[in-house]
Amino acid sequence: MSLTDHLVARIRQDGPMSVADYMAECLLHPTQGYYTTRDPLGTKGDFTTAPEISQIFGEVIGLSLAQSWMDQGRPAPFTLCELGPGRGTLMTDILRATRAVPGFHESAQVVLIEASPVLKQVQAETLKDYAPTWIDSVAALPDQPLLLVANEFFDALPIRQFLREGDGWCERLVGERGGSLLFGRGPNGPQVALSDRLTETKDGDLVELCAAAIPILTVMASRIASHGGAALIVDYGDWHSLGDTLQALQNHEHTDPLAAPGQADLTAHVDFEPLAVATRACGCRHTRLTPQGVFLERLGITARAQTLAKALSGSELDSLIAAHRRLTHPDEMGNLFKVMGLFPAYAAPPPGLEP
Repeated sequence: MSLTDHLVARIRQDGPMSVADYMAECLLHPTQGYYTTRDPLGTKGDFTTAPEISQIFGEVIGLSLAQSWMDQGRPAPFTLCELGPGRGTLMTDILRATRAVPGFHESAQVVLIEASPVLKQVQAETLKDYAPTWIDSVAALPDQPLLLVANEFFDALPIRQFLREGDGWCERLVGERGGSLLFGRGPNGPQVALSDRLTETKDGDLVELCAAAIPILTVMASRIASHGGAALIVDYGDWHSLGDTLQALQNHEHTDPLAAPGQADLTAHVDFEPLAVATRACGCRHTRLTPQGVFLERLGITARAQTLAKALSGSELDSLIAAHRRLTHPDEMGNLFKVMGLFPAYAAPPPGLEP
């Protein structure tokens, strides 16, 4: 039975499902989910993330985290955590860049949170020299200072979608007809979580909610507020979401989100405002939302690229120049991706960001 057949059978039995439930099934079904069955990254996969584009991305992020650690008195031990670490490339680059920071590696306990059994095996090999441990959720993070990075993690969390209709909202649902999946609408009704959006939306507007993000963010912010540390959230999105941002990627091309369940990556733009609100509710501080290109330039990514370029020529030099542009240029990832930092009330924000 294909995942499409499974979803159709579920809908016929239980009725149309939310977009969030559809995303969760497509991405994390135990035997047919996108993340549970493959390595999705790179030229042979469906998409490429910033750490896979160039080592300089992870290196400057590692130095930002290390500076926060030093600014807060070099606490030991501390947790160095990544959410959704992919192949372990970003964490490897962070650790390589920080190996010359006195006491950093000796004090760090590397912790990874990964849902994919396939990628866990890749991470174990990539990071075998650093003895990482894996936990199932942020709730299992140790009660100690936390340095955390989440690059393209929150965009993969399931979202619900609601369409404005008068003074109420209709949830966008996934149904079926003749064995094929299609979008439809639920009944009109009030939505408490969207009561503040009535003044700024009109009939037909679509608003997305990511309830799954808030508990994760709350644990992160609470650990940092209580024990110190910092977090860097890097993702595509903006401060205040409006419109349909659900997208599917297969073979590096956009495709219909309903066309191939379990065979394409499903994501949505991150609404950073609710994350900021949840951060403040925990007594933690957050930085201004900053374009990725600006953040990386403040951390000296151009100088680092120039240093690497001195030893390169030909196609290798061309690749480095192209990678730097892709990561920082406003027309590429530089503006689409944003960065928000978390830090305790008594400390300075992570380097590269402003309070």
